[in-house]
Amino acid sequence: MMDSLTEAVLAGAPAEVLEREPVPEQYTAAHLRAEDVGMFTEGGDKDVRRSIRVGDVPMPELAPDEVLVAVMASAINYNTVWSATFEPVPTFGFLERFGRLGGLASRHDLPHHVIGSDGAGVVVRAGSAVRSWRAGDHVVVSCVQVDDQEPATHADAMLGAGQRIWGYETNFGGLAHYSVVKASQLLPKPAHLTWEEAASVLLTAATSYRMLISDKGARIKLGDVVLIWGATGGLGAFAVQLVKAAGGIPVGVVSSESKAKVLRALGCDVIVNRAEVGLGRADTPEETIEQGKRLGRIIRQEVGEDPHVAFDYIGRATFGVSTFVVRRGGTVVTCGSSTGYQHTYDNRYLWMNSKRIIGSHAANLQEQAELNRLVARGAISPVLSTVYSLDEVGEAARLVQNNEHIGKVGVLCLAPREGLGVTDPALRERIGAAALNPVRSV
Repeated sequence: MMDSLTEAVLAGAPAEVLEREPVPEQYTAAHLRAEDVGMFTEGGDKDVRRSIRVGDVPMPELAPDEVLVAVMASAINYNTVWSATFEPVPTFGFLERFGRLGGLASRHDLPHHVIGSDGAGVVVRAGSAVRSWRAGDHVVVSCVQVDDQEPATHADAMLGAGQRIWGYETNFGGLAHYSVVKASQLLPKPAHLTWEEAASVLLTAATSYRMLISDKGARIKLGDVVLIWGATGGLGAFAVQLVKAAGGIPVGVVSSESKAKVLRALGCDVIVNRAEVGLGRADTPEETIEQGKRLGRIIRQEVGEDPHVAFDYIGRATFGVSTFVVRRGGTVVTCGSSTGYQHTYDNRYLWMNSKRIIGSHAANLQEQAELNRLVARGAISPVLSTVYSLDEVGEAARLVQNNEHIGKVGVLCLAPREGLGVTDPALRERIGAAALNPVRSV
């Protein structure tokens, strides 16, 4: 039976009604159990559908600087796959270390872990120290929690030792009916987007923004040629849009003709189907150099020059080629390693050609706000490809685990169906359905 607060949220009740309704003692969430940590030690297929559970968990206490959000929709990120396979380390270790800080941090150290690092929803409670948000506000949630009492945070939140990824290194994540977040994680929901569209943007789009546009990343400029591996994934599809918006030339690498069609819909200037040109996993120095030369010839044939930047979150399988193929003085920017963390590359091509490697992680709140502004103006579109219900979250995560998805995979939480949450229909109509959902329009 639905609790009265949830009924009020779904009815679009005003702030005074939301504040009056009692917070439920339990809520439905996708979560992991500490007792399952060893379930994949026998080897074989580490199927995330076995480890992700959906059921009721206790509602946590709210800290003064926190907000309780009724989550209308969320999305799958690769960290959900890492969490559910307990690799590279079980996330319960993160929760235990966080809990050691004492006080309200101890709430996170539980035998269950509510996962998910994206979300869009409605504020239903605000802690006593929260100034900018109140019940009824429509918000999107940043994946980054920071310690605002740490000096490094005030230079760049991503440098703070107390920075944690919500729903991965913290508890109470977004794949749930409710979530507890810091007020400093919230941004206004773009009014022309549906709940599921808005929930599918912030983590990957802001990560791509920091990698490419921010002064903390590659800082691309007008006319830059940017090589984008995995260009129809969540990160890659936003990278293509950002390069185009910045006046650059995106060169997208994909693995099939169906994904090449998606890239065309995104307006990618150069499309390389690695299956057609013999680009595979480069594990030896000889393979790396040979594939780098082959890719370099293709790019020069198409645009007349080598890439200024390589956008690489694939890792081991591509990193050596990335460092080889960028031009003299070029940059490789990396934020992940879905094919393996131990990278090898020929350092001669790096040092003798004055190339740079930049490590990048998520995005600080200012960068996320800048990205969110572009989305709110319609300059950057969601790349949502498919949507599951919360009950089907295991299947959604399995799709990402097997790399069978394109763009972002959304999850409806409290939203009863797709298409809800739009509060600026005029802007939505001006942008048009095809431009709003280029991946789903293919």
